[in-house]
Amino acid sequence: MHLIEIKELRKAFGPIVAVDGISFTVDKGDVLGFLGPNGAGKSTTMKMLCGFLPPDGGTAIVNGHDIITDVIAVRRSLGYLAENAPAYDEMSVLGMLKFVCDARKIKGSKRRQAIDKVASSCAISGVMHQSIGTLSKGYRRRLGLAQALVHDPDVLILDEPTDGLDPNQKQEVRNLIKKMASEKCIVISTHILEEVEAICNRIIMIDQGRILVNETPDALIAEHGGSLNRAFRDLTVKKGGAS
Repeated sequence: MHLIEIKELRKAFGPIVAVDGISFTVDKGDVLGFLGPNGAGKSTTMKMLCGFLPPDGGTAIVNGHDIITDVIAVRRSLGYLAENAPAYDEMSVLGMLKFVCDARKIKGSKRRQAIDKVASSCAISGVMHQSIGTLSKGYRRRLGLAQALVHDPDVLILDEPTDGLDPNQKQEVRNLIKKMASEKCIVISTHILEEVEAICNRIIMIDQGRILVNETPDALIAEHGGSLNRAFRDLTVKKGGAS
């Protein structure tokens, strides 16, 4: 079942074409590693999928809803962790999660249950009454993940989900993603290739807004000398210069 279906999606910023007519699908049970060098078009693609940027051409269907004609339904049906997830420094962690629940119309006992669940799964129970402005980068990142999960969405789009986390915290988040994987469609953008190898069952690599490869990690590694890092370098480094 396709929970994400991207059809000839395109976005330009003036003369710069950030996303150049890409198409692919992601199914329930997929954990897709969405890879590419800086400036490849990854974040732009994810922002279009979440309804934060309108495409210049093409479209995408997220959980049955078109990102152009039904963008509110798209936002309701997914959880999004941005690369620089916004938060209100003066709010407490609990206050932030209550605010997100209110925005998503989760109320009463369901709100308490939802907050308790993500506080436990994202390991933020100990800072619930602390103001966000006093949190470490790792705790802020985990709060960002918690707000993306609080409404238990079918589709998760995560931009650098383990950025700022220590090795133990990274492993906890990876375990959480693995636990959720069978029931959701998850797209992860990251530069941590070992993370992709550990938790993703598919890889899409893009550069200059175009898809270079759509493969399983095992197949891609086998094609490039037994190394995902080597595959990334082979596919994205231009002759005579850096990527």
